[in-house]
Amino acid sequence: MLELNKETYYEIIKEKDKPVLVEFWAPWCVYCRKIAPALKEVEKEYAEQLIMGQVNIDFNPELEEEIGIEVVPTFLLYKDGEVIDHMVAPESKSEIEQFLGIEGIQKKNEDHVHDVVVIGGGPAGYTAAMYCARSGLDTVVLEKLSAGGQMALTSQIDNYPGFEEGIDGFTLGEKMRAGAERFGAKTYLREVTKVELNGEIKRVDAEQETYQTRTVILATGASPRELGVEGEEALTGKGIHYCAACDGMFFKDKTVFVVGGGNTAVADALALSRICQKVILVHRRDTLRATKVYHEALEKAENVEFLWNSAITELLHEERLTGARVKNLVTGEETAIACDGIFVAIGRKPATELFYGQVELTAEGYINAGESTVTSVPGVFAAGDVRQKGVRQVVTAVADGAAASHAIEAYLAELGK
Repeated sequence: MLELNKETYYEIIKEKDKPVLVEFWAPWCVYCRKIAPALKEVEKEYAEQLIMGQVNIDFNPELEEEIGIEVVPTFLLYKDGEVIDHMVAPESKSEIEQFLGIEGIQKKNEDHVHDVVVIGGGPAGYTAAMYCARSGLDTVVLEKLSAGGQMALTSQIDNYPGFEEGIDGFTLGEKMRAGAERFGAKTYLREVTKVELNGEIKRVDAEQETYQTRTVILATGASPRELGVEGEEALTGKGIHYCAACDGMFFKDKTVFVVGGGNTAVADALALSRICQKVILVHRRDTLRATKVYHEALEKAENVEFLWNSAITELLHEERLTGARVKNLVTGEETAIACDGIFVAIGRKPATELFYGQVELTAEGYINAGESTVTSVPGVFAAGDVRQKGVRQVVTAVADGAAASHAIEAYLAELGK
C-alpha cells in the first residue's frame, strides 16, 4: 500500500484509470492495526482494479485538517479526482468490498466435509482451533476482519498469564492465530452470512463459499452496547465513541464523558485522564462495579469527576456533539453539561443474530451452554464471550476453547469419526 504525504496524496487521487482508496490512519490507533490484515488481502485480490494508499495523520496534520478527518481509520474513495464515498472503521473484509463496489472473488461450493468449523477468530476460537488441529482434526477458522476479535482493540492486557510486562491485544491475537496455523488450522477472512446447524453435517455460508462440517464452534463474541439515546447513531464518530484507545487522541485537552462503572469504563477514564483536560464519569449507581485495582488510580486522577446515580437522557449537538443532558436518577433533576465527546462503556451484546431459532439462547441473547461448551444442538459448541457465563476475560475465553475441543473429540468419537 502506498504511503502518502500531502503532495503525493493530491497527485494520486487524480488517477483516471482506476478508483483510488485512501486510508487515514495513526500508529496509536488499535483499530487501524486490527483492520490491516483484511486491507492486505483486499490489496492483493484487487490489485488490477484498484489503487490503495495510506496517510499517517501524525505525519500529515495539515492534510488531516484540510480533509476534515475526525475518526481513524477513515477511508475515502476517489474517482477522477472526486470523492465518491467515505467509510469509517469497517467491521469486516466483505464490508470493504461492498464499499468499493467490487464483486468479491467467486468461490465454488465445497463438497469436502471438515471436522471443525470455528466461527470467530478471537481467543476462544483460536484456542479451540489450535487444540483441534493439534489433535489431527481438519479445522477451519472463519473470521470477518482479523485475529483477536474485540481483544485486538485492547492496547494493553496485563491479566493474561505468561506476559510479565503485559501485551497488546492485536499482537496476542496474531500469536494465537500463528499457534493454531502451526498445527494445520486454516484461516479465511470471510464473514459468515448463514448457518444450518441441525443434522449430522452442518452448513456454514461465508460470502460466496459454503463449508460443510461435522461440528461447529460458535465463538462470535460480543460488541459494545449502545446508550440507546436519540441521535446516537448519527453522532457516532462525531462525538460519540466506543473505544477510548482508538479515538481518545482526538480529544486532547478537551472535556469528555465516560459512561459506565465496570472495568472497561474505569480503564477508559484513566486512559483519557492522561489526554483530556477533564473526564466526567457517569454511572447509574453510587459505587463502581470495577475491580478494586482500578479504584486507587482513579481517585488519584485529579481531572476525573464523578456523576453518581446518573444517566444521559439527551445528546446536545449541531453537526457534532456539543454536550449532553444528564438526569439524576434519585432526585429526577436534569442538567445540561457541555462536553466534546462521550465514550460509551456500558457492557456488551452477544453476536448471536445468526443463531436465533437454531440454538437455545438466554433472555439476554447469549448462547445457553455450560462449562462443557455443549449447546442444545448436537455437534454445536459455544466458546468465549458469546456463551452465558459469569466472567468474560481473555483467560476464560481461552479455557472455553480448550473445553470445546475436548467436547468435540468426544462427540466425534461417538459418531465413529
